Amino acid sequence: RDTFNHLTTWLEDARQHSNSNMVIMLIGNKSDLESRREVKKEEGEAFAREHGLIFMETSAKTASNVEEVTLLNTGILVEQLI
Repeated sequence: RDTFNHLTTWLEDARQHSNSNMVIMLIGNKSDLESRREVKKEEGEAFAREHGLIFMETSAKTASNVEEVTLLNTGILVEQLI
């Protein structure tokens, strides 16, 4: 929960030190540990929506959405290079 609570500060820092067209993704990890969840998916989605971010949840253990996040990142990078 501590990490989520610091997002606003980190996001402000990132935006202050980057260009204005930078795409930022909020990735929630360990989605396989539902019983130990401290931040609801809806909270992550709401934060992302309020701040213009892309939101996804992943699990490195089960590989859920890991490939999707990688492909999305790659697609965004390619678009910015073209």
